[in-house]
Amino acid sequence: MLKIKLMNKIAEVGTDILVGRYEVGEKVENEDAIMVRSAALHDMPFSKNLRAIARCGAGVNNIPVDKCTQEGIVVFNTPGANANAVKELAIAALILASRDVIGGVKWVETLAGQTDVAKTVEKGKAAFVGHELAGKTLGVVGLGAIGGMVANAAISLGMNVMGYDPYITAKAAWSLAPSVRQAADYNEIFQKCDYITLHVPATPQTKNMINAQSIAQMKDGVRILNLARADLVDAAAVKAALADKKMAAYITDFPTEETVGVAGITAIPHLGASTVESEDHCAVMAAQELDEFLSCGNIRNSVNFPSVSVPRSNHPRVCVMNKNVPNMLSQITAAFSAKNINIENFANASKGDVAYTIVETNVAADENIIATLNAIDGVFGVRIFA
Repeated sequence: MLKIKLMNKIAEVGTDILVGRYEVGEKVENEDAIMVRSAALHDMPFSKNLRAIARCGAGVNNIPVDKCTQEGIVVFNTPGANANAVKELAIAALILASRDVIGGVKWVETLAGQTDVAKTVEKGKAAFVGHELAGKTLGVVGLGAIGGMVANAAISLGMNVMGYDPYITAKAAWSLAPSVRQAADYNEIFQKCDYITLHVPATPQTKNMINAQSIAQMKDGVRILNLARADLVDAAAVKAALADKKMAAYITDFPTEETVGVAGITAIPHLGASTVESEDHCAVMAAQELDEFLSCGNIRNSVNFPSVSVPRSNHPRVCVMNKNVPNMLSQITAAFSAKNINIENFANASKGDVAYTIVETNVAADENIIATLNAIDGVFGVRIFA
């Protein structure tokens, strides 16, 4: 029985999919797969049996993806599973950026024990006057599952919405409301929007994309939302912009030593995906991805390997991981034809420097075929499914 190690508390609605056919638990050793939420795996020694890691969420900053690729470990995530939860928090963040609700509530709490509270509130509420969202322009940076939902929700709130995503998929584009306007680049977002919300992954290219130079382009009184990753924003530049009144508010779901207790910054304790529904959706998707891969080799929603899926049949199956280099497919198919084994079904795809191939044959592959495939220069993983 294959073993799946849980690195965090995972919703039972997900693990129940695996229990009975796999050994599942936090104390599992020599694991074949890992399910994880926020636990850091960078310094964790991996089992020699480890084949896959499923992250119950979209970001994979806590997983050493490059190391996993080199070792033939497939890393899955759950794109879209927590999108609605983050979208709803983004709506709350828009309101918090516009109206000092938190400050007002804290002030009212200081009135406990006083008389004529209602009269005091009427006199003091002017200190918390804010702005309405309707008619303002929201710039959405990143139009994936979350960004697209935020853009559509903002349209429903009466905002003008401008979005930019150089990597937008056809599916994401079709899901956008027709009134969402496409910006030419990030700079147009920075220059024309009253509110800017970030929904892109943390990469070397996006690190500190909100910095002194980009802020200088923005409207005076701009309000920025960051429910994506702390690294997207230069905290020092934000604090300077708040102090100079260039920026009116910064809402982040990723508190750091630099952003806690700063006037103008509302730091939320990473609640974006913290709903019962979101945790359930992520756990179910992660469990399904692991089960499909461990049981028949199909890959869906991997961050380091291409998506390759062949409906399971009665034919034996061999799955090959290899470098994405010329002449590889011909060498793989030649290994089967040399043994007079017929290929019944075949699927291949590449992602960057790696490729993945599923081969279904008329007879089960033997050790000779496996040895031949492993001997091909560039092949670094072979698995058999009888």
